[in-house]
Parts: sequence; C-alpha cells; structure tokens
Amino acid sequence: MEGYKKGHLYFASESVGEGHPDKLCDQVSDGILDACLRVDPNAKVAMETATKTGMVVLLGEVSVDNTKVNFEEVARRVCKEVGFTSEEVGLDCANCKVIVNVHAQDANIAAAVHGTKDESDMGAGDQGLMFGYATDEWDTETLHPYSHVLANKICEEMAIQRKNGGIPWLRPDCKSQVIVEYEKLSNGHVKPIRVYNILISTQHDPSVSQEEIISVLTEKVIKKIVPAEMLVDTKIVINPSGKFDVGGPAADAGLTGRKIIVDTYGGWCPHGGGAFSGKDASKVDRSAAYYGRYVAKSLVANKLAHRVLVQVSYAIGLADPLSIHVDSYGTVKEGLTDDDLVRIVTKNFNFRPGNILKELDLKRPIYQKSAAFGHFGRVDKDFTWETPKMNLKLD
Repeated sequence: MEGYKKGHLYFASESVGEGHPDKLCDQVSDGILDACLRVDPNAKVAMETATKTGMVVLLGEVSVDNTKVNFEEVARRVCKEVGFTSEEVGLDCANCKVIVNVHAQDANIAAAVHGTKDESDMGAGDQGLMFGYATDEWDTETLHPYSHVLANKICEEMAIQRKNGGIPWLRPDCKSQVIVEYEKLSNGHVKPIRVYNILISTQHDPSVSQEEIISVLTEKVIKKIVPAEMLVDTKIVINPSGKFDVGGPAADAGLTGRKIIVDTYGGWCPHGGGAFSGKDASKVDRSAAYYGRYVAKSLVANKLAHRVLVQVSYAIGLADPLSIHVDSYGTVKEGLTDDDLVRIVTKNFNFRPGNILKELDLKRPIYQKSAAFGHFGRVDKDFTWETPKMNLKLD
C-alpha cells in the first residue's frame, strides 16, 4: 500500500446505484410493499424479486387481496423510475416480461406470530439476530461511518446528475468504493483524517470516452461530495475495467436481499444475515435492525459513548427478545461501563415487535426510497429510526 502509515486504519466501504440489478430488485420489492401498505397498513408482506435480461420475476406472500394491488404495474413503474426504459440501457420497463407468483401468507406462521394477540403482544416473525451501530467519528447528525456515507453519496449524486441532465451519458448501473484513512485514538475511538482511495465503476453511453468519464466524474461528483480537505493524495480510480456500456439486468442477474452490507453500515458492523427489502415491519429482520440503529444512535447522541454496537435476538412467536448486547469498543463515557449501557437500554427502550411498530411508526408506505443509497445515516423525516431519543434516564 502506497502512503501506508503504521498504526492507522484503512477501511473500505462500498455502495451501488439504484440501477444495479440487485438494488433494482430491492426497490421493486419495497415498491410492492408500499403499494400493499397503502391498501392496508396492517398488510403482511414478504416479497422477493429476481431479474435478468428482459424479465422481472415476483415471488412472495402477502395478506392483502391480490386484486387490490397490481404487482406487475408496480414493477414496471419502479423500473421506469430507476431509468430502465430500453433494452439498450439494460431493461425495457414497458415491454419486458413480468412473471408474478404471489400467494397468501402461511396460516401456521400467521397464527404463531399474530394469532388473536393484541399488537403489543405480537411475537417475532422468525428467530434471528439483528445489529445496530452508530459513531460520532465525523459528525453529530448522521452518526454514521464516514467511509460508507461517502460511498452512498457518490452513487446518489450520480443518479441525481443522470436524471437532471447534468451528466447525460450516465446510465443507471454503478458501484462505488471508498477507503478512508483513520487515526486510532487511545480510547477505542477512530477519527477520519483523509480519503485514501475512491473507486467508481459506472455504466455509460458508448459514445463517451474514458478520458471524459474520468474528468467529469472527478469534477462533478467526487469533488462535490468529498470535502477538499479530505482529498489529500487520494487515488481516484474510475472504470478500471474499461468500457461499461452494457449494464443492469442485461449484464447481470439481480435478486432481492444481496446487498445487505450496502444497506447497513458498509462493513463496520456485523450483520445478522436477514435482508430488509420486501418485508413489512412485523418481520424483525427489518424492524429490529431499524430499532437497533435507533438505540445505538440514541446512546451516541446522548454522549454516553463515541461508538456503539447493539445486538438483539429473538425466537419465532415470542415477543420479548432473548438477549440484548451492547459494545462501546471502549469508548463508553467515563464512569460508565458497557453493563451500564445495557441497563440504560433496557430502561429506556422496548424491543418487543409491537412496540417497535408503534414507536417508529413503521406501517407507512416509506420503504421504496430506503431501498437505494442506504437505510441508515440519511436525513429524511420519514426515517424515524434516524431521530435519536434524547434525555435518556440513566438511573
């Protein structure tokens, strides 16, 4: 590694654009979830999407009347919004084949989770473990890892420039990867000091040259997103494989739930394995991960630690979590311990699935927009899990 400093941390995080085949599937699945929630806020949805050349396949279970949601229409609309309007670009939203195989939720699962219980007693939809993370390494608003914030924002800015005509030769499929150099502080905290490397691979019109791609993306995207003071001896690599005019489903198959690290913390935090998109909030894979983020962000926002990892686990059909774990990486406020943080969490937060639905108001059709550019670290009033709970009770 060029410019490597002993004792420093070089951490890479990646993101993908809304036209990446897997991300397209996430957005279609969440678009269908939103459509179901508009019909019935209590809808139970588990929707998977797959795509490949000229085809989108919808598979899953829903509790709403199939006649009230036009699944095919939603899929075509989402593909159009992303920018897949012709086979040349990667998928023709109007003429591609859409296969729908969607049925009602299994009665045994429904009985175990919901039964005749009040919502406050609703059990977890499955066993599993979920994580939340927060860090004040670079700001006090997002409380999200800097390497991942930059990777997401680069892909988001390319989408903005593509859609508003700022960079008309961009096409929907793209990826980014950002390596940030961190200084390790003595208390377990980390501090970003510069961006070490930026990698962008983006689909483009075949008429544009590699030289123009590098120049325009450097000036209009990278220098807009990354502060000048962080671009110190930064190596910028753009489309290292050369020509990238064929992308989206025409180039690669896509599937819901294959970008779970992009969706969360860019590698800074463990992942329980359960994806978010296509699942209504009665599924703890999604809701408990959102709540874990809410709890972690609240602990950091209240200055009880600089970095926090929260883990929670569940059993199917049971409302109360089986375990709650908190790790501050040694950054806990002086006078407190991680055991104290666990006590504070159990005193101030309620991980029962029914409470999570209510406290974070998760029955709204807000999910399609969460399915690209990350579920966490974004400023959006609908993302209630990003607003920390303040003035926590400590005793």
